[in-house]
Amino acid sequence: MTDTTLSAPAAQAPGRLTRLRRAMPLLVLLSAVWLGLMVLAAVLADAIRPYAVTQMDLSARLVPMGTPGHLLGTDELGRDVLSRLIQSIRVSLVIAFGATILSAVVGTALGFLAAQFRGWVEQMVMALADFQAALPFMIMSLSVLAFFGSSMTLLVCLMGFYGWERYARIARGLAISASAQGYAGAVVQLGARPARVYLRHILPNVASTLIVSMTLTFPEIILMESGLSFLGLGVQPPETSLGNMVGFGREYLTRAPWIMLAPSLVIVLTTLSISLLGDWLRDRLDPTIR
Repeated sequence: MTDTTLSAPAAQAPGRLTRLRRAMPLLVLLSAVWLGLMVLAAVLADAIRPYAVTQMDLSARLVPMGTPGHLLGTDELGRDVLSRLIQSIRVSLVIAFGATILSAVVGTALGFLAAQFRGWVEQMVMALADFQAALPFMIMSLSVLAFFGSSMTLLVCLMGFYGWERYARIARGLAISASAQGYAGAVVQLGARPARVYLRHILPNVASTLIVSMTLTFPEIILMESGLSFLGLGVQPPETSLGNMVGFGREYLTRAPWIMLAPSLVIVLTTLSISLLGDWLRDRLDPTIR
């Protein structure tokens, strides 16, 4: 009796693990864990940073990885790479998250407007979407930042205009399809205003597709911000970001490769994790695949 009672929880644990593995593949599970760690590092950056971001120690310049007190080494000014990496994760995620939300809101709103009014409004929105898709966004971003200067607010707003045309097209198509179905027409017959129809009835039914699209845009914005910071027009010192660290570390690639490799690895793993999780969500939320 005792053996059976004690072995029951042990028998249930592998069963739960097996069900979790079936529900979420191992790579997707690891991706979710990595993203959770990145979000945790961004939220608790001030508490877990071993040193201040701008704290310099010229006697400990270019200290290699594994040195006591400097797990990831130091940079050319003796600043702790791990501390700057944690702060860079926070800054890059804040920019990418804010820009993704802004892009989704603007694109979805324009898509709903096109679906509601049709005619010249729809033609104008679609023309703007085509113009945005044909615009070399990196060149435009470089021009804007070179002319107006760089700031966190400008970066978020600028990155927020990247990819909005995808949301506009998706929202327009799904809204037109939903409007042709019975539930939207029934709500209109009951006297509901267009804003209520779209926000309370159509949006919840198309939200899964928009969320999947956001997981595809998020890593692209991270890479875009990293590229701008690498070129020196993104996040400016004394603030730091992942692309900023890569840009400054390229000059010391042969002497101190850890300065550049640490943020580069974080960029690769984060974008890969979001892409894997987005593909899994698309497969799970798409009714035609199920």
